[in-house]
Amino acid sequence: MSLSRRQILQAGLAAPLLIELPLTARAQSLDLARIAIGFPAGGTMDAVSRHIAEKLQPEYARSVIVESRVGAGGQLVVQYMKTAAADGSNVLLTPMSILGVYPHTYKKLAYDPQVDLTPVSCGVSYNYGFAVGPAVPASVTTIPQFIEWCKANPAKASFGSAATGSTLHFTGILLGRAGGIELTHVGYRGSSQMLTDVAGGNLTACSSPVGDLLAYQAAGRIRVIGTSGAKRSRFLPNVPTFTEYGYKDMAFTEWYGFYLSARAPQTQVQRLHKALAAALAHPAVVESLALMGMEPSPSSPAELDAMLKSDTARWGKLVGGIGFTADS
Repeated sequence: MSLSRRQILQAGLAAPLLIELPLTARAQSLDLARIAIGFPAGGTMDAVSRHIAEKLQPEYARSVIVESRVGAGGQLVVQYMKTAAADGSNVLLTPMSILGVYPHTYKKLAYDPQVDLTPVSCGVSYNYGFAVGPAVPASVTTIPQFIEWCKANPAKASFGSAATGSTLHFTGILLGRAGGIELTHVGYRGSSQMLTDVAGGNLTACSSPVGDLLAYQAAGRIRVIGTSGAKRSRFLPNVPTFTEYGYKDMAFTEWYGFYLSARAPQTQVQRLHKALAAALAHPAVVESLALMGMEPSPSSPAELDAMLKSDTARWGKLVGGIGFTADS
């Protein structure tokens, strides 16, 4: 039996639909999805991930778990995304620094954020705080006063951060230089011991996410004397920003972004984007983030891509001026 030209054309037009239907069905019926992070369980990123993962169920996947892939300062989890299944079941949540700052501090990286990842949505944002403890006289309550005290006590002109080569580290260095002094950096692996040392008078000052400082500030164990945002933090409304002190170009905000593999289909990108927007707007998530000094900051994929490109360019100039390299 011969086929008419119309029948052949109709069969040809239907073929792509037959191919697409299983993909669409598969995209809408994930049994398990993983949010992969590059930091240990029990930390801030782990907490953020778990709060959001709970709200992605069951719309995005029947079950969403958090998987820690720790190593190389957060690099290993990004490398993992290069070879992980690209069906939407592997979701990366990472700080901007690992994608936008590391290319300037490491001569070689095993990943290229612009090539290996597809942006989905910004997740959360937060500001930094600069705090002093009892090693600094109680009369020092502002950044300019701290700078003057450091000039009079150069042996104590130092600060700590939870990670050498991080934006927290660089913010402290830039703050000192803006005030005309060199602050010696003391690197820690995590904020817990650093804050204990500041509160105990064993460390002069520290640069840390605002959320990590709130409990210590409330207890009167440290004094937050400046924050990094373009405007005052709603969590520390009585603390001036660096720019309010007159240190121009010292407004910094860190963010966590959600990404899929560059090989992921756009259907999955859009599905995850929609699910994240709903999760980040959920009152329980908003409340839990506030307890950590964070704000939900959903974005479009294009907006996240633009954010990363802008921050990568900005920190490239700043890191170049500092002259820091993570390579030995």
